[in-house]
Amino acid sequence: MSIIGLDMGGTKCAAVLATDDGEILSSRRFPTRDVEGTLAGLEKAVEELKPVGRLLFGVSCGGPLDSPRGMILSPPNLPGWDRIHITQRLVERFGGEAHLMNDANAGALAEWRWGAARGCRNVVFCTHGTGFGAGVILDGRLYEGTSDAAGEVGHVRLTEDGPVGFGKAGSVEGWCSGGGVARLARSTAEARGLSRAFGRDSLAEVTARDVFDAARRGEELALEVVGISARKVGAALAVIVDLLNPEVIVLGSIFARCRDLIEPPMWEVLASEALPASLAACRVVPSELGERIGDCATVAVALYRTGRLGP
Repeated sequence: MSIIGLDMGGTKCAAVLATDDGEILSSRRFPTRDVEGTLAGLEKAVEELKPVGRLLFGVSCGGPLDSPRGMILSPPNLPGWDRIHITQRLVERFGGEAHLMNDANAGALAEWRWGAARGCRNVVFCTHGTGFGAGVILDGRLYEGTSDAAGEVGHVRLTEDGPVGFGKAGSVEGWCSGGGVARLARSTAEARGLSRAFGRDSLAEVTARDVFDAARRGEELALEVVGISARKVGAALAVIVDLLNPEVIVLGSIFARCRDLIEPPMWEVLASEALPASLAACRVVPSELGERIGDCATVAVALYRTGRLGP
């Protein structure tokens, strides 16, 4: 048997070949195009990987999804992907079996198997990237919720007003995600009467990476924006700690790259807001898998759905 992992992203996709015990052997990457163009690219990538034997597909994709039916339901980063039966298409083309999972859940499984959450039974993995979602493992099992929508912490409102994320002003995603940091930076600069900041000639061009780079250079406005976002991360994590009492919270992407800038203000709020006993039992750590997490997540989907990843 060969495992094929497919990572569906808004700008790029990846296909990986792994052994039946999860060891990744090779990979292919290509830019995301329209629906048919991307599906054709995925099929070509699978062929180039030259898998042998019966195929087991694990597909990781941003939500919303109907995972049990293997259907992609127009995620914000994949416009036009409306009710696309990705698993059915793969099985019809290549045979074998295929499984679809939300990328935050898949990331949680990957960190649980190979990364920062190894050996734990109660885990929360937060994407902390372009968006802010969470995958939750409770008592050694992935918790997906009644309608496959558990872990959407990005939709939780932290303040009555604020940057918009996940369609809601003042939400966790609005304050804490990469997109939210960029929007906060632009609005703060505009409020100060600035037409350029964070190393950009136009505020419209400012990205989260620009803001964090400027903060590393010691620019006051960037440090202010990063501090605001980091404190909101702390508030969001306090809610997670109090509700779920995890052993470990793993933060991906932005936190993994910018821990030194985020951690001090984050912990200031987290320590003041979370229940002391619950917080004392919980570690907050960066992803260990780094840039490999997308590949590992797809393989973890295949392993978990076939009962080879778990207690």
